[in-house]
Amino acid sequence: MPAWLGALATFDLAAPWALLALPLPWLAARLLPPERAGGGALRVPGTLAAEAGQGVDIAARGRRRAAVTWTLWVALVAALAGPRIVLPAKALPASGREIVVAMDLSGSMERRDFALDGETVSRLNAVKRVGADFIRRRAGDRIGLVIFADQAYVAAGLTFDAASVARALEEATIGITGRSTGIGDGLGLALRRLDPREPAGPGGPPAAAKAVVLLSDGVNNAGQTAPRDVADLAKTLGIKVYTIALGPRDLADANGEQDVVDSETLRTMAEVSGGRAFRVRTTDDLVRVTDAIDALEGGRATAPPVPLRRDLWPWPAALALLCAAGLLATRGRA
Repeated sequence: MPAWLGALATFDLAAPWALLALPLPWLAARLLPPERAGGGALRVPGTLAAEAGQGVDIAARGRRRAAVTWTLWVALVAALAGPRIVLPAKALPASGREIVVAMDLSGSMERRDFALDGETVSRLNAVKRVGADFIRRRAGDRIGLVIFADQAYVAAGLTFDAASVARALEEATIGITGRSTGIGDGLGLALRRLDPREPAGPGGPPAAAKAVVLLSDGVNNAGQTAPRDVADLAKTLGIKVYTIALGPRDLADANGEQDVVDSETLRTMAEVSGGRAFRVRTTDDLVRVTDAIDALEGGRATAPPVPLRRDLWPWPAALALLCAAGLLATRGRA
């Protein structure tokens, strides 16, 4: 252990009450009646001198056995007390919020009309960069990821491991669930992952707030559910939906152009659920929108640090085992 870490660590006992057992052998020797001596042995006069010479060695062996026995007992009690070192830990953010990111993975996301680091990139690459950064900033929330195209699927279940969800977004590939756009199914699956009756963590209370961040660059043309109907369900469940309409052109003024976004439907979905709609035409717009959603879903506080403990009981337990082995090895010579 580094010296600086040892200076910050503190010593602790998991079961300090076990130390009350230390004086038990001494109390037993003082309070219990002494063992009755056996019958007298017949001694031959010629052996008296030899016995006198061996008396010192017998007494010394007795003292050594007593010392080893007491060491065994003290080590055993020390192991039962559970000695450990408590190491310092950083305070972690916590919010109790649950957020599912629902991302359109239809074929139109391949269109290259966004800029990133001075280069023209696809809509998907821009979303991966900005979206993954947004997810990593949400440390303290339970984050999940739903991908939708012809069908919707859960790419990452709700978890406090924001880094793993960000990686799942960065590894998303167009075509694995088709190339159409099932906005209603994507939102529906996200709502199923955000059941208001479920706690925010194992054994914990229900989440303080639940939200869906839904991003699409197209028009709902696949799936079994209508986006407006699913938005009504979100309102009933008390789950806010933030919608992001992605792409330079809207359906309302498309003039026959392909790969345009139905921003009006996305706006209606957000308003019905009590959330907020955003319009994104460039990468800079996308950055500003994720910053705005991050602020709207803020409120992360610093939770008490979770202490890290290093158990030390194996060391006195090993000493007790060695003492027991030594007593057994010398038993025949006692």
